[in-house]
Amino acid sequence: MPPFLARTRTGLLASAVAAALAVTAAGPATTATAGTRPDVRVVAHLDITTGQRPENITLEPGGSAVVTFAYSRRIARISPDGTVRVLATLPEPPAGSTTPALTSPFLGGIVRAHDGTLYFLYATGSSDLTGLWRLRPGGTPQRIAALPADGLPNGLALDRHEHRLYVADSVLGTVWRVPVTGGTPTRWAAAPELAAAGFLGANGIKVHHGAVWVSNLDRGTVLRFPVTRQGTAGRVETRATGLAGIDDFAFTGHGDTLLAAINADNEIALVRPGGRHRVVLTGADGLENPTSLAVRGTTAYIASGAYFTDDDPNLLAAPVAPRR
Repeated sequence: MPPFLARTRTGLLASAVAAALAVTAAGPATTATAGTRPDVRVVAHLDITTGQRPENITLEPGGSAVVTFAYSRRIARISPDGTVRVLATLPEPPAGSTTPALTSPFLGGIVRAHDGTLYFLYATGSSDLTGLWRLRPGGTPQRIAALPADGLPNGLALDRHEHRLYVADSVLGTVWRVPVTGGTPTRWAAAPELAAAGFLGANGIKVHHGAVWVSNLDRGTVLRFPVTRQGTAGRVETRATGLAGIDDFAFTGHGDTLLAAINADNEIALVRPGGRHRVVLTGADGLENPTSLAVRGTTAYIASGAYFTDDDPNLLAAPVAPRR
């Protein structure tokens, strides 16, 4: 989810949109630190002047992270030493195309398969480009499934066992399912709980313990859809509320406990299985409007787009359960 969507006040939204879409000419971003806590470190300070505002993240076995840069149409690898290498640039949409809700072309969720293939989402408002894309190692980007041009494919999750991908559409309030080989998407879930309540609905998405979990930005909820034996969506369960502005989330590896990115409020919340949650990281720890998270072992990697702060987009590493 683009971070500027978490606030609906007219002035704040306008300034956030301007910050998100502008490539400034004011020189390099101000360098920020991750505060004084030894358990949080900066992996990379990114370059705001070239549009390096990360939207979503997936991890590689060698310790690198791959991110989507939302509005610069780029996929990039961030190495453990902070080096950024662009892997691909997506085609520019036709003149006159307008991405629903966002206006500008938008690169959203990204996941990595075991063989190194990257799958990611691109929304442009045009039927020739909007959809699910694939990038094989050493290859070039290829769209493998078209998605509705009037929607906003945002979050992406991979079911490695069933070889399926799930897409959260923030505008259409829908979860789509697509085989990893591509093809025609299936409308897998369209419960009212996925719908927007003023701006955007379904956002982050994960496959976890036999279910598909989805966050809803406008409603501040985390939802769980069991996957039935037939592969269809079971009845939706609301697992957490009161997380206004929730963007992406990631499970910690401890049952159903998860970390949620609350981007406009500049927070990471630890959410327990019963729905109780508390803030465990803030801007004082180096967050700059966090957009997405990924967990490896006992470490959470947090991407910040700096859409409100307009200062220091970055990638942080923190313990899965940071002290607070």
